Amino acid sequence: VQLQASGGGLVQPGGSLRLSCVASGSIFRINAMGWYRQAPGKQRELVASITSSGYTEYTDSVKGRFTVSRDIPKNTVYLQMNSAEPEDTADYYCNADIRTYGLAVGFQTFWGQGTLVTVSS
Repeated sequence: VQLQASGGGLVQPGGSLRLSCVASGSIFRINAMGWYRQAPGKQRELVASITSSGYTEYTDSVKGRFTVSRDIPKNTVYLQMNSAEPEDTADYYCNADIRTYGLAVGFQTFWGQGTLVTVSS
């Protein structure tokens, strides 16, 4: 199983960016998918998550600005970032709880590589 994140880059304060993350491989079922971020010198933190039924959670600092969504048939999760702030600058990582073929019960957590988001004028 692989998770491939994309969409990072440079955005001006107040601007928008959309991150994407596609899961591929021997996937039987995906439960929750989410986005984390890690800024220099800081711990990795949860930004947003979405379950298979569409329930979403956000960290307080991004509520009202970021939107997490997913395309279940495409095994893809998105993060729409609006009203970007310099404090949003970080490496963004996607993850997913996946049941692979051959795994009878339960889910394993897989991570994608980071995609760098820089908010600066």
